[in-house]
Amino acid sequence: MKARPVLKACACLVDAQGRLLVFHHPEDMGMQLPKGTVEPGEPPEDAVRRELLEESGIDYQGPLQPLGTIDRYCEAGVEGNKHRHPQLWHLFLMRTEEALPETFDHVAMGSPEEDGLVFSFSWLAPDAPVEGFAAPYVRVIAKVREALSS
Repeated sequence: MKARPVLKACACLVDAQGRLLVFHHPEDMGMQLPKGTVEPGEPPEDAVRRELLEESGIDYQGPLQPLGTIDRYCEAGVEGNKHRHPQLWHLFLMRTEEALPETFDHVAMGSPEEDGLVFSFSWLAPDAPVEGFAAPYVRVIAKVREALSS
């Protein structure tokens, strides 16, 4: 029997300059986008707002532009996962005109694996290289850049 994918919601918050909000994860030692598990019965649209708030402290109430989904097979020991499993990431473009800091730290909350971790946020320019991001995040960034250029 094929395992059901774990549903994830990924926040692709873009500022007025077209820069994407990203952060350094202290335990995974890489760059990421705010993302997390969709709770049972929770619409992905609600999950993406909750995850952005828990991981960055940003309470985004603006419109969501769905960017589709990506499949990912997650190995054990990656991003706090104990078992190998398939994931289905729901991607949402969020646009903000709000003046947010160039860089900031936020203490993560809401997830037992990440509670208390300090995430260091910054902005990824539209033409910046994507070094330091795992393959699924590179795919997400490509989708964001494609949506912004069309």
